[in-house]
Amino acid sequence: MRIDNDPKLDFDDVLIRPKRSEAPSRASVELEREYTFLNGGGTWRGIPIVAANMDTVGTFAMARAIGPPMLTCLHKYYPEDALVDFFRDEARASSAFFTLGLKDDEFDKLVAVKKKADVRMACVDAANGYTKYFVERVKRIRDTFPGMTIMAGNVATGDMVQELLISGAADIVKIGIGPGSVCTTRRTTGVGYPQLSAIIECADAAHGLRGLVCADGGCRYPGDVVKAFAAGADFVMLGGMLAGHDECEGDWVEEDGRRVALTFYGMSSREALDKYAGGRRDYRACEGRAVSVPYRGPVLETMQEITGGIRSACAYVGATRLKDLSKCTTFVICQRPHGSMFA
Repeated sequence: MRIDNDPKLDFDDVLIRPKRSEAPSRASVELEREYTFLNGGGTWRGIPIVAANMDTVGTFAMARAIGPPMLTCLHKYYPEDALVDFFRDEARASSAFFTLGLKDDEFDKLVAVKKKADVRMACVDAANGYTKYFVERVKRIRDTFPGMTIMAGNVATGDMVQELLISGAADIVKIGIGPGSVCTTRRTTGVGYPQLSAIIECADAAHGLRGLVCADGGCRYPGDVVKAFAAGADFVMLGGMLAGHDECEGDWVEEDGRRVALTFYGMSSREALDKYAGGRRDYRACEGRAVSVPYRGPVLETMQEITGGIRSACAYVGATRLKDLSKCTTFVICQRPHGSMFA
């Protein structure tokens, strides 16, 4: 046993210090990024916000609504024929990830869809990305599809980021252990890492190798998305912030024929295990919960709030491009980041 005494920070522990700015207006801030991927070799340009691969959020409708210029990690429960039809569309193929876990049948489905459609990006998703088997699975996908863009995770420390980039040959590593809005891993297992520090440390480890990181989880407000980018995230993945919109799938509560709420749950919750895994096995605990999210209308309205917040933050610190935000950021540690009496 050992204790790490270095302070670790979360989104609520900091604010971004304002600085003299020469940005003429929020509207002039460039939000699009262009990346060349380390191992796959492909390129991508767009706004690096990603809808999470949850069955309620990572939907075809979400991908059509936000991408391009944004991205969606499709959930892994769509049937093969539906995925083939989706990825045959040029715009969709450039703005959506095929998601798979560690099961052989999920890998086989990727192979089958790839034979019939243009799958360019894959997200290899596991709650615990620290296992040797996970790294080997990522490497197997790379060996099978050398030119594919691969995102893999989740992890929360720099050593495993480097392992996945080097040994696993991933392009993007997904960062976050337990920060999600409907994730209970930290309560159930005691395992985790404060998300802001995880992003800072993992981005530092990845960028030295020319790899990329995607911050996954913990964002509740547009300001948290800003802080994730400011900490060095190349992409930011959102689940809870996108739940409850028209583009979501799942169990809707309706009154008088109108949607009023969506049942939103973590993918390791009892609800998800009952739906997709035949129930909880006797050797495991549930690491997610279900909540009711009020209906929120079209997702593009929420996306405008998020992108507007990013533009405003860049103007506050003198960054004319999202690319420059982390270079212009000074975090101030504080105990009361939100000062409004009613917000």
